[in-house]
Amino acid sequence: MKALVYYGDHKIALEERSKPTIIKPTDVIVKVLKTTICGTDLGIYKGKNPEIESGRILGHEGIGIIEEVGASISQFKKGEKVLISCITSCGSCEYCKKQMYAHCTDGGWILGYMIDGVQAEYVRIPHADNSLHRIPESIDDEIAVLLSDILPTGHEIGVQYGNVKPGDEIAIVGAGPVGMSVLLTAQFYSPSKIIMIDLDDNRLKLAKELGATHTINSGTTNVEEAVKEIVGGDGVDVAIEAVGIPSTWDICQKIVKPGAHIANVGVHGVKVDFEIQKLWIKNLTITTGLVNTNTTPMLLKAVSSNNMDIKKMITHRFPLSELEHAYQVFLNAAEEKALKIIITNE
Repeated sequence: MKALVYYGDHKIALEERSKPTIIKPTDVIVKVLKTTICGTDLGIYKGKNPEIESGRILGHEGIGIIEEVGASISQFKKGEKVLISCITSCGSCEYCKKQMYAHCTDGGWILGYMIDGVQAEYVRIPHADNSLHRIPESIDDEIAVLLSDILPTGHEIGVQYGNVKPGDEIAIVGAGPVGMSVLLTAQFYSPSKIIMIDLDDNRLKLAKELGATHTINSGTTNVEEAVKEIVGGDGVDVAIEAVGIPSTWDICQKIVKPGAHIANVGVHGVKVDFEIQKLWIKNLTITTGLVNTNTTPMLLKAVSSNNMDIKKMITHRFPLSELEHAYQVFLNAAEEKALKIIITNE
């Protein structure tokens, strides 16, 4: 089969690999129909995760058709179309029982990280009874791909951890795929103002189309002053960091009111300054986390009956044979006006 293989910092190759096989009775083999490139994959490509073995097949988001099932599989059968969760869960360990699937002792984020992932024609899914979801016929295949990771990430780690409530005034720092997913799923909870903050005017324009009430270009505008003009001098009820760099974290800690929430969604690679000398008195709640995907079933139902134009997040489409080129497009997202890229197996 064809697969996108990682060989170290800035070294990837689309090459022929052996088709995966059932290893444990709880495994399923899925023929991948569509996948995508995550910002996390891009981080791996850039050498951000040196612990990843050379020769690893990348990718952790996608949909496909079940090709083969292990002897212990009870929830799925050959031929069913399924959503592949970015998080693998055994369903029985201490963390799975708490719905903290990200910390499963025999799973978590392992696809495209600790084991071979989905940027290939076929993939092996461990603990498949707990790590796959049937896709309703009412959900478009491309939208289903977005439910593998970014939509539950934005919803759980941004919106739920940020405790977004009706009437809240919230700010999302970062209008990338995850930030847009925060924007979309925050609207389930009816905040009164949603401010999107980013450097890219194209992404800010799309944010307005997807439901942002206000946008701020942080490269040309004093963000603190602009936020004050929108919500008043105290700041926002919730600030959601959706990039993972020091400057975006810094914005969040400067624009929140007393009693607010800061929900960190971005994956940080370097330390940030936490201004505890200013913030200790503000009664803040600060959360971090990796997506658990415990809300994926709810999101599948919500998306199937909601009129949000989620497909506007998809800007580029490539066949699997052009996956290396797709990485370069995503690497230069600003110039290419790329947000979410869909890869289709021929």
